[in-house]
Amino acid sequence: MVRSRYVEIADTLAAELAELPAGSRIAGEHEIAARFEVGRAAARAAMQELEQRLLVRRVRGAGTFVNRRIDYVISQRRIPSWHQTVREAGAVPRSVVRDVRREPLPEAEAARLERPAGSPASLLIRQYYVDDLLHGWSNEWIPLDVLADINIAVHAIESVDSILRQMSKVQPVRAWCRVSYTLPGPEVVTGLETESGRPVWLVESVSRDAATGMPVLCSRSWSRPDSARIVVEMDGPYQPEDE
Repeated sequence: MVRSRYVEIADTLAAELAELPAGSRIAGEHEIAARFEVGRAAARAAMQELEQRLLVRRVRGAGTFVNRRIDYVISQRRIPSWHQTVREAGAVPRSVVRDVRREPLPEAEAARLERPAGSPASLLIRQYYVDDLLHGWSNEWIPLDVLADINIAVHAIESVDSILRQMSKVQPVRAWCRVSYTLPGPEVVTGLETESGRPVWLVESVSRDAATGMPVLCSRSWSRPDSARIVVEMDGPYQPEDE
């Protein structure tokens, strides 16, 4: 196989993919091989080249889809809402609740929320999609003194930020954040449908009520590198009047 041939195929397909919406299903290796009159090895190499360029995403058992990596912007001047941030990036967000239960706060989360370890809280575990392609996995802790029961609300309203504003009458603002590139544990590997040993983004965050300064939520969110580029803007606290 001549290297330039599969690169030429990848270049041709890349130009065509640019005209398709994110999440569109595209031809498989067999169809590509037939179209360009090459062997399966060349077609496979062309698809791998497109994957390395982050232009396509292969979904096990479903096929290959057009991939558009978004810029996920973390800023103190933005409302700390995952759904709104994705929409502002020009994509369509969707979250799926995988579990919600009451748990005593672990020591690390309790310290971030400024509560005693073991204080009652809700643990919300969710899976995230951007343009219907798998994006992330998160664990979100909300003390019961902030919101007594999130179980019903989170199945009706996807945005936790909106739930807190409507039900707890607080105004969440991002107070602390740490971004790292790390190897996820088994649960996250499964939730992200990625391979063990492959690094992902980890965003740890704390939100406070703008009026009282009280911590109202802390989270750990993992996201696939082929789904988003994490952009951190150090631009000062969020100001509601700037909206």
